[in-house]
Amino acid sequence: MDNIGNLLSDTTFIDRYVIPWGVNIILALVTFVVGRWIAKLVTRGLGHVLARAKIYDTLNRFLSNIAYTGLFVVVVIAALNQLGVDTTSVLAVFAAAGLAVGLALKDSLSNFAAGVMLILYKPFQVGNFIEAAGTAGSVETIGIFNTLLKTPDNREISVPNAHIYGGTIVNVTARAERRIDLVFGIGYDDDVAQAKRLLMELMTSDPRVLAEPEPFVGVVELGDNSVNIAARPWVASGDYWATRCDLMEQVKATFDRNGISIPFPQRDVHLYQAAASASA
Repeated sequence: MDNIGNLLSDTTFIDRYVIPWGVNIILALVTFVVGRWIAKLVTRGLGHVLARAKIYDTLNRFLSNIAYTGLFVVVVIAALNQLGVDTTSVLAVFAAAGLAVGLALKDSLSNFAAGVMLILYKPFQVGNFIEAAGTAGSVETIGIFNTLLKTPDNREISVPNAHIYGGTIVNVTARAERRIDLVFGIGYDDDVAQAKRLLMELMTSDPRVLAEPEPFVGVVELGDNSVNIAARPWVASGDYWATRCDLMEQVKATFDRNGISIPFPQRDVHLYQAAASASA
């Protein structure tokens, strides 16, 4: 006890150890508190800037969290340095941990980078019907790592963003209008001009078919079994499938009423009877 009392009464010990350590602890606490407040302020400002730039909300939160985490690490290192801790070893530990995490999560980081590019360049948006990564469906959500698609038969498909961005993307509903490509085969004995006229009448009488661009009807091929006539009307993207199905049915009924055949594949076989030999 006497030794402790002597140490406390020794002004040299107080001046050399107590006061410097006390000052360092106070400065470290001030550095930590003020630094964390500045990190939150900067992160909040970054979030507002990204929101004004109309960055996707999920990406906005993700980038803001990354920015805050990075700034918080800097604040902690600054506070430890104020205490006199050797931060070189701390930085080495963070670097090694970051390298290990990066190697372990390289696929996830690839999906993240692809997700950022999809959100920034917007080859498609929520609600579009797309064909990508070997699948097709309506876009439900564009996430940081995966994109969720809903198929026409109401299945949900989660596709990694790297697979989508690294391949061909077909945005079916990106444009307001879409062309229907139909080909009808008629017999070689049928009236081609009449068939073309009937097809044009069917398309122009359908209110869903657009007047501009103008529908097209023309012979595209003289096939092995039929004369193939193309019918190409333009419709609103939302009316594509309904109009296509209705036109197919109406063309069949109209051709039947007017005696125009739709031939099926056939082959003519010619048989030749060889003359019997004299010996037979």
